This record gives sequence, C-alpha cells and structure tokens, in this order.
Amino acid sequence: MPESLLLPAGLFSLSLAIAAGLYLFTARGYQSSDSVANAYDQWTEDGILEYYWGDHIHLGHYGNPPVTKDFIQSKIDFVHAMARWGSLDKLAPGTTVLDVGCGIGGSSRILAQDYNFNVTGITISPQQVKRATELTPPDVTAKFAVDDAMALSFPDASFDVVWSVEAGPHMPDKAVFAKELLRVLKPGGILVVADWNQRDDRQVPLNFWEKPVMRQLLDQWSHPAFASIEGFAENLEATGLVEGQVTTADWTVPTLPAWLDTIWQGIIRPQGWLQYGLPGFVKSVREVPTILLMRLAFGTGLCRFGMFKAVRKDVTKA
Repeated sequence: MPESLLLPAGLFSLSLAIAAGLYLFTARGYQSSDSVANAYDQWTEDGILEYYWGDHIHLGHYGNPPVTKDFIQSKIDFVHAMARWGSLDKLAPGTTVLDVGCGIGGSSRILAQDYNFNVTGITISPQQVKRATELTPPDVTAKFAVDDAMALSFPDASFDVVWSVEAGPHMPDKAVFAKELLRVLKPGGILVVADWNQRDDRQVPLNFWEKPVMRQLLDQWSHPAFASIEGFAENLEATGLVEGQVTTADWTVPTLPAWLDTIWQGIIRPQGWLQYGLPGFVKSVREVPTILLMRLAFGTGLCRFGMFKAVRKDVTKA
C-alpha cells in the first residue's frame, strides 16, 4: 500500500473508538520473561497474527527508496536482504545458525531451505515452538526449542552464525543480551541482528510528547526498554568478544511502509478476523493504536530500525 494512502475516515474513527478503552485497560507491560511468553502464546494460539503476517513476525523490506509490494513477500525479502547484508550468502552449506527469537520459524526455514544452513530457532514461547515445528517439513534442517535469550542453554562457541530479528526490545538487560549472543558464537563467526531502537536520548533527550508515546510502545507489547543503535553497538563491543568494531546501519526507510501495510491487510482481507467473530474483531482493532504510534515514532525519528553485524573474536589469541 502506498504510504500516502489514508484509511477510510469512518473505519479509522470506529477502530480508534473501539480500541481506546481496550488499549488503556489491557496493556501488556513487561513484568518478566513470563509476561513475554504469555503474550506470544496468546498471539500464536488465536491465529490472527499468523493469518495476516504469515510465517514472519517481523517487518518487511520494501527497498530504498520503498516500492509497493506484497506484504508477505516484503517479509521474505527482508530475510534475504539481512542475509546479504550480514554476508551470510557467502557461507558454505551446513553452516550452523542460532535464530534468537525465532517466532514461528519463518526466517529459520528460509535460512535452512534457501541457504542450506542447519538452523536452531529459540523462543521464550512454548506455543511458538509448537507452531514452528508444525510448519516445518521433516526434510528442512531447522529445529526449535524453548529457551531464554538472557541465559542461553548452549555451551560457549556453539554456532557459526547467531541471527536475531526484533527480539531485543523484550530483553530487560541489553548488556547481558549482547554477551549471550556473542558467547555462543564460534571464534570468527558472524552475529547479525535487526532491531527496533529508539533515538539515542543521550544526544537528544525525549521531548514532552515523545515520552508518553515511548511509554505506550513499551507497555502495550511487553517491552522493558528499547536500546539506541549507538547504545547496543557499545553493549556488543563492551563484551570484549568483538573483532574490530560493530558495523551498524539504519533500515528505517525500507521497513517503514510495513506499519500501515499491517493495518491495510485487515481492511482488504477482513476474513482473517471475521472467522473469529466479535472476539477476533476486537483483538485485531485493539492493536491499531500501537501500530499507528509505531508508525509515528519511526516516521519522526523517535525510533529507528537498527542493523548490527559483528565478528566474534578468538580470545585465545588475544
């Protein structure tokens, strides 16, 4: 959908009116890893998110400058764009990959099928693991398990690649998250991360309207905090496990259309929520204010879509 396309005024007003009460009284603020797991269990069980977002619980890549494209295809394109950006397309078949925050396994399956990698996907949500396993054919070299990214169960130096998309905002301690990602990476291995980030408020503090917007973005989708691109790069480098410097990029422009496209999918494909009756409609409309706030935040520079690439140092040679 073109970014200039406006929602029909009546539907837009109705959506906001219905969502307003729910929005304020059903917030899913972060309390612990259990609150994150419960939120994703619910989103997975009701099936609406999968109906609209497909296998990929992440934003799409629309090019730079963005072009109109199919919503699901944009998500597939994102995985390939991230793989190329991280130089994973140059790696040999059989490369071992840990997908941290794998959702229902969309990215894991692409990495296994299109790049011939051996992928292990982990998520805090048992329902996501169940659904990811159901969606994965037996001949695809991707498997899934429940695990906590703040305390990964794998030994040091277990994987050639560690991959993570939009999991960081759920992590209460970004420094611990950074260390765990690098700890399980083999020396010389590649870390590639894509995340929602906020502007570095050490440089430009949040103003009077940005503070309440950020509070809602945290509280509505079980986020303890957003890191800045600069801040998380510093977290990675502070581990002492990075060879050289962390490479970063800002992908806000190519991912920005996904926010309004998400709402547009509910309008042009109403059967997704109609099949669940009134509860399905309420669940769908309830997310509209947060999606609109996300579009506002990313469109004004309050939030940024950050990309991170690092190579694991061989500390035995230090």
